[in-house]
Amino acid sequence: MKNRAVIFCILAGLMWGSSGVFSNLLSPYGFSPLQLTATRGIVSGIAVAVYVLIYNKKLFHITGRQLALFALGGATVFCTASLYYVAMRHSSVSTAAVLMNTSPAFVMGFSVIFFHEKLTKRKLFGLIVMLTGCMLVSGILSGGLNFNPFGVLMGILSGLSYSIYSIIAKEEVLRGYHSLSATLYHFMIMGLIGLFFLDLPTYIPCVAKAPLPVIPLLIGIGLVTCVIPYFMFSLSLKYVPVGTAAALGVIEPMSATIYSVTFFPEKEHLTVPAVIGIVLILGACLVFSTIREDA
Repeated sequence: MKNRAVIFCILAGLMWGSSGVFSNLLSPYGFSPLQLTATRGIVSGIAVAVYVLIYNKKLFHITGRQLALFALGGATVFCTASLYYVAMRHSSVSTAAVLMNTSPAFVMGFSVIFFHEKLTKRKLFGLIVMLTGCMLVSGILSGGLNFNPFGVLMGILSGLSYSIYSIIAKEEVLRGYHSLSATLYHFMIMGLIGLFFLDLPTYIPCVAKAPLPVIPLLIGIGLVTCVIPYFMFSLSLKYVPVGTAAALGVIEPMSATIYSVTFFPEKEHLTVPAVIGIVLILGACLVFSTIREDA
């Protein structure tokens, strides 16, 4: 079962990395990044709600304190996805994916500042490597920005937002909240927020342009890039250590990069410094994943 769990981790990473494919395929129809995030949240919220209704209705029952934390988690998920899609539009899929995965560095920084964790040599080394990688990806160290500065900033902010979500998720675990209840309300809150940004007068015409390819893609952006990989990853955690699962998580930005240069070569151009930067950031993620929480 452990081998199957590892495969589930890998498949989850491959699915998460496909966000850029869906974004690029839907963009020509006129959808904005916020509309894509809204769609992802609404589809995910409905799918998980249906699953919980079948699996265990009691998971809908939560306290006011739980709802407050779940709502904050759902808001950060929406924010992360929105910034990620904006970063894709203004830079590239590979840049956005890699920069979003700088979140471990932010988590480490927050842990040192707010939770008084030790800043060990390994943590400092990982942070320096990751920052160097970010500068190479953005183009700062190679004689000017290769990608849109605004896109790079949005990518880094998506990493910051994701790190905040990670801290919220950790707090939910420490309080003993059921993970499926947390996921249910994260996606439902994300979907509710999305309703305010869906903008139906412009959304419906985008769908009407080509319903046959568009509708399956809109459903897929919720199921393929969110719900299915989440459940695969959650199932794998029952059989493999969290550190192993986190290390395998680097497959997400790697797959996003491979997808982007394979399917959209006219849009995606990787320079040698950018490739080196990607390798450094992924290496830093591996370093962070091997650090014990009490270190």
